[in-house]
Amino acid sequence: MGHCSNAAVWDCKAAAHEFSKDWNGNLQVLLRNPHGASATVSLHGGQVMSWRNEHGEELLFTSSKAIFKPPKAMRGGIPICFPQFGNCGYLEQHGFARNKVWSIDENPPPLPSNDSNGKSVIDLILKPSPEDLKCWPHSFEYRLRVALGNDGCLSLTSRIRNVNGKPFTFSFAYHTYMAVSDISEVRVEGLETLDFLDNLCERRHCTEQGDALTFESEVDRVYLNCPNAIAVIDHGKKRTFVIRKEGLPDVVVWNPWGKKSKAMLDFGDEEYKQMLCVDGAAVGNPITLKPGEEWTGRLELLVVPSSFCSDRFDLH
Repeated sequence: MGHCSNAAVWDCKAAAHEFSKDWNGNLQVLLRNPHGASATVSLHGGQVMSWRNEHGEELLFTSSKAIFKPPKAMRGGIPICFPQFGNCGYLEQHGFARNKVWSIDENPPPLPSNDSNGKSVIDLILKPSPEDLKCWPHSFEYRLRVALGNDGCLSLTSRIRNVNGKPFTFSFAYHTYMAVSDISEVRVEGLETLDFLDNLCERRHCTEQGDALTFESEVDRVYLNCPNAIAVIDHGKKRTFVIRKEGLPDVVVWNPWGKKSKAMLDFGDEEYKQMLCVDGAAVGNPITLKPGEEWTGRLELLVVPSSFCSDRFDLH
């Protein structure tokens, strides 16, 4: 996980957070690094809404038809799926965390020093409301740290603690919408030979046969027990998203393609061409926490020129 710079040339504590509100009054936090990269985090859903490189180029996809009004989750950025991923349970699609208003965590427990040094950081916290406990009767504390590194690296660290008197089980994903030039120009490396669940065929168990994953039609898969580094190579933009993860054994890959895009009210008919979701996730074997136990799941995103050798990132 050594690709977020730890050089203490940027004192995140000295740099006050920039706060603003969107047109619905939702509080947003803007993180910046000294080279001009930025990330915007909304307290609605604890959702990363934007991630820009030092040239101001947006790296995350947001639909032009996205609905920004709570309790609807915004279509784009990085929604957090908790305590349920997808519709494999009795809760609403992807759980309720992405639809709740989070709070700023003024005094978070410490993380390893390299998780804040040289970075611009915001800490958020979510606790269940009485309404949440009616539909999912488990008390928890969910702490989220979003950090922007000196090198433009974006990291999200989730810590979920069971403060209940009995165990509970959950599934989880960082539902990451990546902005791409054209889906036909994209390939994903690091998933070769892996088993996956095909959600288009009633979660049928399959094995990836290709040297890399490319896209010619709708894809909705959960790759199981994946390596901790995945590369999404965009030949059109000549750049590569390097995804690193900890505590997240699975990878979800999703693109709705044309027919399903036209059926979604908050998604443009042709926008599937400009996006790809590749999620660090815990879906195949949900997480169980005993009373007092804590789980940590970390995602790190870095964009580099595609001329960089993939071997540098230990993808194989």
